[in-house]
Amino acid sequence: MTTDIENIFKEKVLGHPTGLFILFFTEMWERFSFYGMRILLVLFLTAPMVSENPGWNWARENAMALIGTYASLLYLTPILGGLIADKYTGHKWAVVIGCVIMTLGHASMVFETESSLYIGLTLLVIGTGFFKPNITSIISTMYKGRESKKDGAYTLFYMGVNAGAFFGMMLCGYLAENIGWSYGFGLAGIFMLLGMLQFLLAKKIFGDIGEMPHKMKQSSIEAPKELSSEVIEKPNPFTTLDKLLIIISTFCGLIYLINDPLSKIHNTNLLRFSIGSYDGSSATIIIGLILFLVLIISRVLRYSKIVRDRILAVTIFGLFTVFFFAAFEQSLGSLTIFARDYTARELTGSSALIFKIIDLIFTVVPLAIITWVLALLFKKTYAKIPASNLILTLAFIGLWGIVAWKINREFGKETTEVSASWFGILNSFFIITLAPLFSKWWESKYNPSAAMKYGLGLCLLALGFGILSYGTLGIPQGAQTASTSMFFLIAAYLFHTMGELCLSPVGLSYLSKLVPPRMIGFMFGIWYLAIAIGQKAAGSMGGMIDKISAAYSLSSFFLIFTIVPFCAGLLSILLNPWIKKRMHGVR
Repeated sequence: MTTDIENIFKEKVLGHPTGLFILFFTEMWERFSFYGMRILLVLFLTAPMVSENPGWNWARENAMALIGTYASLLYLTPILGGLIADKYTGHKWAVVIGCVIMTLGHASMVFETESSLYIGLTLLVIGTGFFKPNITSIISTMYKGRESKKDGAYTLFYMGVNAGAFFGMMLCGYLAENIGWSYGFGLAGIFMLLGMLQFLLAKKIFGDIGEMPHKMKQSSIEAPKELSSEVIEKPNPFTTLDKLLIIISTFCGLIYLINDPLSKIHNTNLLRFSIGSYDGSSATIIIGLILFLVLIISRVLRYSKIVRDRILAVTIFGLFTVFFFAAFEQSLGSLTIFARDYTARELTGSSALIFKIIDLIFTVVPLAIITWVLALLFKKTYAKIPASNLILTLAFIGLWGIVAWKINREFGKETTEVSASWFGILNSFFIITLAPLFSKWWESKYNPSAAMKYGLGLCLLALGFGILSYGTLGIPQGAQTASTSMFFLIAAYLFHTMGELCLSPVGLSYLSKLVPPRMIGFMFGIWYLAIAIGQKAAGSMGGMIDKISAAYSLSSFFLIFTIVPFCAGLLSILLNPWIKKRMHGVR
């Protein structure tokens, strides 16, 4: 009997089924919208009210508090979105639902009022919860029984992620900073809508893959028998106490995340109490963390020694992940502010011309490559999903039109001012260019152990901040503006990206190897929680930029992000022999 998995592999593009590229472009437009809006948020909130492009003139601490909560929630709602898809909607409809909700979120932000901002961010958080876990679940189901092809599939998919982020930050940022904020927010919403329509009109190509559970025919999605295998693990069901601990600790975390920006921005404190020397906010998060640790420890103790040791190793990696993202995600806040207020972005003469040429190459070459991939997909699927291909074609025509307008506008100027949001594209650019080199390194005999990769990633991240700390030594204490060379920021993004390539992609890989199958869903949730904590910490720490700069210097602010990740990286390297023993042979 021919299964849907076998059917979807009959038509291929670049050695992979056409369905992968439907998901590739869906993810690309979603990331275009997400990163395009994200890079604007801190700039819009903190821009002066009296200027050519007025913002809301929020205090940086207040803006970072809101952004930290928003970024943190983005990693928590996917846990719930995955559960809803598994039980009720199926993965395909969950993706569509997520796209619709996110489109409404982007549309809400166009109005630039405080209520529409909060509604928009809320919808984006909910929509991401439906979208993020389920589009990757469709890929996982598609490649069931073809594990050797899965790494390549996720590599291509990851390129779609970075392509969307690259063009979203470049074009939404350019429109917002040069024409008006609403244009940037609006462009993000338009491409989110196009991404949803493209997927909706093409979803029949997946057959039963990703369908609602009660509609799914098991025989149509099962892996070829000779390729499938299943490991039977001893059940470890959630007890009533486990569920109670999850509910209480989740409530503590959510109320803290909501109260932090609310108390700073609107002076409305939902936690007006104290326990000893701790205020309500600190006490709430401490109680939540303690209860959550009790939950983790009690569940881990029910496993055998080998499994306990491996989960302990995962937990250690999770702690290092918090330290990494607390510093790395300064790109969302303090580094974007640094690009706008402390970086020399005015270019004239030959410097301006060189930048325009580099920007032209940066833009046109990647877009041409992705357009070529679209042409390959069109050849294979024009008869099956013509409406979806029409939407994709219109989206690319629009994209090329905006790029041509931007290039023509910039080359018509004698001088140029590099947009603050432009620096955000460097992470995606460096990932696309460096990922193949790191991939070859991991496949060679010199492949480091997990703890060494974590240590190296944290130390490279620290080095990037060290460069910024050195580059800002000449900025006076408490200065609100400066003209530091942009090469310091470019170098920082380079080392931050190398750190990310050492740490971020390998984390989930080691988790899947070390955790027993029956606990993997729970531990994936824990992993996202670690990233969420790092995101909130990034917002809270980034919000201290003014206080630390006023009391010490901007160089001291970046020095903190140099010392802390470096010490964490050194600790990971020192713990390498101990962690390897706890992994019991897993590499």
